[in-house]
Amino acid sequence: MPRPKNKRIVHEPPLFSEFKPVGIKGQSLEQTLLTLDEFEAFRLADNIGLSHAEAAEEMEISRSTFTRLIETSRKKIAELIINGKLLTIEGGNIHFRKNLMRCQSCGHMFRINFNESLTECPSCNSKNLLSLAGGFGHGRCCANSNNQKRGGNHASRKQNGPREPRFFNG
Repeated sequence: MPRPKNKRIVHEPPLFSEFKPVGIKGQSLEQTLLTLDEFEAFRLADNIGLSHAEAAEEMEISRSTFTRLIETSRKKIAELIINGKLLTIEGGNIHFRKNLMRCQSCGHMFRINFNESLTECPSCNSKNLLSLAGGFGHGRCCANSNNQKRGGNHASRKQNGPREPRFFNG
């Protein structure tokens, strides 16, 4: 019997969860599923530029597991580009380290820690907030997991300026 998989750590939810070729209806395309841990491996290695060892530490997995994830994610992303498939990001055995919130009234987006309580937009004071982690079925489980954090601090090393909360237009 195989041992159970540990939850992999994803820094924050992706801003977008579907990608497709322009001008073709999504329902007519073959779908490729990219799990959230595969997305994170791609982000850490190819967007931020971490080594496999640094990225594995950040995700709290072994280097060999990270290597398998990055190879799988690159193959799926190549399928999107070369064969024109619909790429959907969802699922995976993960916990988010941080959350992204979007104000549905003014459109501002900001990062928060899971242990922070936020009930209104710091920009417009609206209470109409959307949790991006919640869209992937996460929230309380990630808050509990973050209380036992072990991983590195590489995931946001290319980000500049103040870290919490970080505001940007969405």
